[in-house]
Amino acid sequence: MGTVKAYSTKTKGRLYEVWYTKPDGARGHDRGFKLKRDAEAHLATVEVSKLKGAYVNRTDAKVTVSELGIQWLEQHKPKITASSYHSVESAWRIHVKPKWGNYAVGTITKREVQAWLNELGEGRSHTTVARVRDLLAGILDHAVEDNRITKNPARDLTIKKKPLPDEVFLSHAQVEALALTSRHPDLVRFLAYTGMRWGEATALRVRNVDPKARRINIREAVAEVNGKAILGSVKSHERRTVAYPDFLDAAATAACKGKGQEDRLWNSEEGGYLRPGNAASGWFAGAVKRAQAADKTFRRVTPHDLRHTAASLAISAGANVKVVQRMLGHKSAKVTLDTYAALFPDDLDNVVDALSRQRDEYLESKPMPFSNDEEASKGP
Repeated sequence: MGTVKAYSTKTKGRLYEVWYTKPDGARGHDRGFKLKRDAEAHLATVEVSKLKGAYVNRTDAKVTVSELGIQWLEQHKPKITASSYHSVESAWRIHVKPKWGNYAVGTITKREVQAWLNELGEGRSHTTVARVRDLLAGILDHAVEDNRITKNPARDLTIKKKPLPDEVFLSHAQVEALALTSRHPDLVRFLAYTGMRWGEATALRVRNVDPKARRINIREAVAEVNGKAILGSVKSHERRTVAYPDFLDAAATAACKGKGQEDRLWNSEEGGYLRPGNAASGWFAGAVKRAQAADKTFRRVTPHDLRHTAASLAISAGANVKVVQRMLGHKSAKVTLDTYAALFPDDLDNVVDALSRQRDEYLESKPMPFSNDEEASKGP
């Protein structure tokens, strides 16, 4: 049990201090209480928190978000891709640090953080608000782990919902039309039938292609950071293997022909990483315009829409959610369902139809010993 002692100061007069034993055996010392009962109440709180395993040293709780934030960024930089780090660092520099940098972690309340997120959501996108919320929460997770605070005030908070995207799903005919009007037709076909991200496809090397098994091993990705193409790891560092259909055999052979194992399948005319070009006047946008000129129903698409197209075509061909998840490299089937739930067929009719078929097959192979009328005639 701790003790409460009085002491005197020249400016504030008589004050009280609390002495106690910390969970690690060291002596704890808090002072500056004007009333003895306040010191005794603080001591009681300390003793209860020790019993509950929730003790926090008041000095440790004074560390600022800025101090922990810098450490957090340094620790996580090697774990994420260059483009992801750029986004996170921007969120820290523009939003989190200006607002919370000088706050002691022990003074932040859940209500304050929620109010900040609500205000931020009025002028920023869902993605931006979600990113800064998760960044602040991640920093404060470290404060909890270091026993600087007992609970994370940035967890379990709500933000404005993400608007449903207006994804464009091309048909087989539209994919071929786009490919034929494109400067890089084989790349367009690969994007539309494998679900690779643009940066993954343009980072592919000859050694990543297994033509016998019709497999592509995705190991690297190109990311745009401040207008510069940087080669790094794939998103979330999740390497994966995707399959391609047999009608792309000739395209795979052509992309690898005459190249060494370390050469890329697709390059720019200058020999660097291939880019889609300007959204209004680049080679991909030009292909889209030509496809639209030939077909007035052809909608404007981006390279990323070909990834959505791959998912759509796979689902229409009968692929289940786990297959689509693996193809796209999603972390979980939930992500796949959240994005493409409307594309999967309603299985309710399929289930009852399957039950009916199974029952009929059972009755045909093993007839019931009596009919319903015979059963009823036997009585109770």
